Amino acid sequence: MFGKLQALEDKYVQLESQISDPEVMSDRSKWQQLVKSHSDLGDVVEAFRQYKKAQKDLEENKLMLEDKIEPDFKEMVELEVAELQSQIEDLEKQLKVLLLPKDPNDDKNVIVEVRGGTGGDEAALFAGDLFRMYSRYAEKKGWRTEIMEANETDLGGFKEVTFVIEGKGAYSILKFESGVHRVQRVPATESGGRIHTSAATVAVLPEAEEVDIDISPNDIRIDLFCASGPGGQCVNTTQSAVRITHIPTGTVVSCQDEKSQHKNKDKAMRVLRARLLDKAQEEQQKAIAGARKSQVGSGDRSERIRTYNFPQNRITDHRIGLTVHRLEQVLQGDLDEIVESLITTDQAERLKAVEE
Repeated sequence: MFGKLQALEDKYVQLESQISDPEVMSDRSKWQQLVKSHSDLGDVVEAFRQYKKAQKDLEENKLMLEDKIEPDFKEMVELEVAELQSQIEDLEKQLKVLLLPKDPNDDKNVIVEVRGGTGGDEAALFAGDLFRMYSRYAEKKGWRTEIMEANETDLGGFKEVTFVIEGKGAYSILKFESGVHRVQRVPATESGGRIHTSAATVAVLPEAEEVDIDISPNDIRIDLFCASGPGGQCVNTTQSAVRITHIPTGTVVSCQDEKSQHKNKDKAMRVLRARLLDKAQEEQQKAIAGARKSQVGSGDRSERIRTYNFPQNRITDHRIGLTVHRLEQVLQGDLDEIVESLITTDQAERLKAVEE
């Protein structure tokens, strides 16, 4: 492992030299690629340098203990040795995680699709709650959210809503949100005070760039229609809404959020590319014989991943057995504890697989 780390540090130093070379800087495209490669290595090189320094300090302190020194000074050195040994252990764990193969999609923006499932109007209201939860979380992270397509109900919920979240590392943080989210609460329309169980599905897709997915114009059909609002009423008389069908796969995307036909088409194409990339990667994963299924789940849309229980102020993530009693705060976008626990569990599972 340490030979690999030293090679990465050498590459990091080499990249530093290259990106400051005026000749390289004149080629903007190449320079940007080198800057990204340098940035990607930053965390692992910094941790490796801290590790080497801690090892050096530990050796020097052990040499001091071999000499005859004053008792008070010896006690101080022994304490420092214990601290350095603990620091080295933590850095070794950190370095192992940093060396794990990186998901190529981790740095990408995400397209999130939330759909009301079983439960009728209550499921649609819950889908709206989830949309606002992710929007508020994105806002706290300094990310940008934009609705791509929304089918709103008369009560203010969503039969379905598709939105993009733009921010560095958005996919790496939100990718474990895919699956079925279940809610248990007394609906506002329930006069008898009975608790109902409803569900909504969430799909988190890495946003595909044109270089990721090549879509031939001959493979798509574009239909134009008038945008509609809640209940299906027509909200404009011009054909600004766009429906794109990818003929080879039968994938259909529609967008009517913008008044401009051109903007709706651009949004629909972004969603289409993301869905086709997700489909291609899913098929690729299925083709890998004996692929390990992570404890945090396969990302299967039909897998129940989390329950939001309002009477008990409780959220339970069933994949990792995590329960928190801060339901309202989580729905206000305070997702960090849940997200970080999922990431940590996934890292532990992948480390275990590598070491087996």
